[in-house]
Amino acid sequence: MYLALLVIFLQCSELYAQGKVYQVFTFNGVKIKVEPSDKVKNGAPMSIICHADISKNTDFQLKHNFTFFKDGKLVFMTISDKEDARYEIPVAKSADTGDYECRVKAGDKLVISKPIYVWVAGMTKPILTADKKEVSEGEIVKLRCELPEEVPPLEFYFRKIKTNSEPIAKRVAEQNQNFSEMEYYVEAGDNILQFDCFGKRQVKSGWESSQHSNKTLVTVKEPFRNPTLITTPSNNLTEGDIIEFQCSTVAAEMRGIEIIFQKNRTILNSVRDKKSLKYSTLATQEDSGEYLCKVEQGAVSKTTKLNVFVSELFPKPTLSASMTQLDENKDLILNCSINGSRRANFSILRKSSSGDILLKKSRILAIKVNVNDTGSYTCKAEVKGIVKESKPVRISVYAPVSKPTLSVVSGSPEVVLGNPLQLICHSVMGTPPITFTFYKGDEIKKNVTNDTYATFLDEDIGLNDNGGYKCDARNNHSSGVKTSNILNVTVIVPIRGASLGSVPYGEVEVGSDTAFLCSVKEGSWPIHFKFFKKTDHEELLHEAREYSDRTIWHKKTMKRRDTGTYYCMASNRASVDVRSHPITISVILAAWQKGVIAAFVLTAMAGAGAVALWWFLCKKKKAKGPSMEMSGSALAPSLASEKLTRPPSDGNYYSGSGYIEDNENHMKSTDESKGPDLESAEVDYTEVEVSTLDPHRAPEQKGTETVYSEIRKTNNAENIWAS
Repeated sequence: MYLALLVIFLQCSELYAQGKVYQVFTFNGVKIKVEPSDKVKNGAPMSIICHADISKNTDFQLKHNFTFFKDGKLVFMTISDKEDARYEIPVAKSADTGDYECRVKAGDKLVISKPIYVWVAGMTKPILTADKKEVSEGEIVKLRCELPEEVPPLEFYFRKIKTNSEPIAKRVAEQNQNFSEMEYYVEAGDNILQFDCFGKRQVKSGWESSQHSNKTLVTVKEPFRNPTLITTPSNNLTEGDIIEFQCSTVAAEMRGIEIIFQKNRTILNSVRDKKSLKYSTLATQEDSGEYLCKVEQGAVSKTTKLNVFVSELFPKPTLSASMTQLDENKDLILNCSINGSRRANFSILRKSSSGDILLKKSRILAIKVNVNDTGSYTCKAEVKGIVKESKPVRISVYAPVSKPTLSVVSGSPEVVLGNPLQLICHSVMGTPPITFTFYKGDEIKKNVTNDTYATFLDEDIGLNDNGGYKCDARNNHSSGVKTSNILNVTVIVPIRGASLGSVPYGEVEVGSDTAFLCSVKEGSWPIHFKFFKKTDHEELLHEAREYSDRTIWHKKTMKRRDTGTYYCMASNRASVDVRSHPITISVILAAWQKGVIAAFVLTAMAGAGAVALWWFLCKKKKAKGPSMEMSGSALAPSLASEKLTRPPSDGNYYSGSGYIEDNENHMKSTDESKGPDLESAEVDYTEVEVSTLDPHRAPEQKGTETVYSEIRKTNNAENIWAS
């Protein structure tokens, strides 16, 4: 039953699925366009149309969300079930120029169109206003230019229009506002002014300009008139005439008025709060030129110019000299004259820092000169109160130069090889300028013109330079050239290649002498030698000054403490210390000292051997006594036995040690007891008491020892044995 129900349910589900249809759509594209075109005149209507191309599987209604953007900013949006949407702009303005795009969203799908550029051609006409309609010269007028329907950024151009002249434009860029302001200074002579303005904006094709604004008229008032400048008697004069200048103006308010009279850049006279100025002078040729009358009030300045020509009454005088360079005590004649031989009052003067010194009121001056008369001279001529001065004439009076002295700047007439040598040539007397000539040998090295001395730097010093130096001194005196004495300069060769040696070298016996030799490869004499030993500090041992390239230092009686490292140092007047390589000296024992030590050692060894031998013999002697006792005791029974068994006639038998000891413990040879019938002697043994001396014990120790001694008898041997 359940299985049948399940089959029925599945069949019903399949029939229901076959009856239901899913809604499927897709965007084929979105397009945007402009009507009537993408270029529209300012003020005309335009429409932005967005079209969505959509495909559906069935005919069903679909909602579309349209969004319009201009330059990335939202400008319009709408929802429609149609596939088209319109953004209407009834009156297009230049601000509507830009890139447009639309976005269409349906369900969860979004499509964006390609952008389209719309250009609204033409800008609105700007509006120009001025804060004043009437101004005075020197005041400021403020203008405002506005483009009310435009969107920044914009550029504004203000123009100042003067009668019979080209307009002068000023540019102002505005990034954040659609208006701009400008201030104009009203200059002198600006009677009636007109101003206008226009604007510009940037489009894709370039810059677009607006129409010009309305013209604004500004009336200018004069605070004072241009000055007038006149001369009396005229502006064409002759030297000696009196000329008078008058400068004047007309002003509504004299307060703050200033009149200035000047020639070129020099102010000759000035007045304040007055309407005129006067200036008079005795005309000279230097008064010819351009004169200015300037009237100023606040920021306003007006000028009038006038040229004046003054003709020459007489030319400048001329001063001539019989000689311009001469020896002292010579005669000098000065003559002052005017071309045309016109009569005048002449005077001859000498220039000085404190002022002109009048020498004579005459056209001719004759004097005998000395060195102090050197200087500049002029003459003056006066006609009708006009004084003119000649050009100065330089007179030089020379004293002869003294014999120059040539010396080394450093003082000492010597130079280190490789160093420059600076010489100075000096003349105590003589009028400058003095020309000094330096010679090296016979070759000219340098010419110098100076006052009293000159220097020469010789940078080419050679070891074989000879011939000496000298210098000449001369000036414009007729006595000629003076020559110095010859200066011979010593060329000092620096020390090079110091070395140290010794005899003997390396090892030296105690008490012997050592010779140290310090030498250099090259260097000028004298040479200062120093000998050092290296310790905790540098120890100076010996020094010597030698006119040689070497020196020897004999060190007497070397000691063990003289062992160490030695070096030497050499220097001369080149003031350069050159150090040798170090050498090492070892002080050792002499041969006889070694022999004494060896003899002492051998003697000590021999003594030690003798003591050891004596001790050995003593030990041996001590050990010999007990061995004899043992031999005797062991031999007695055998002898006794042998005595009993042998016949008494056997005189060839010998037994014993061959030595006997007496009661004093001395051993005696048995040969001393032999007699003529030693062979028949009988041997008897007896027990005796002996005392022995032990070297390792106390002296008087006594003991009882049994010693068998041999007693040889000739007659009663048997009785002894019996007893």
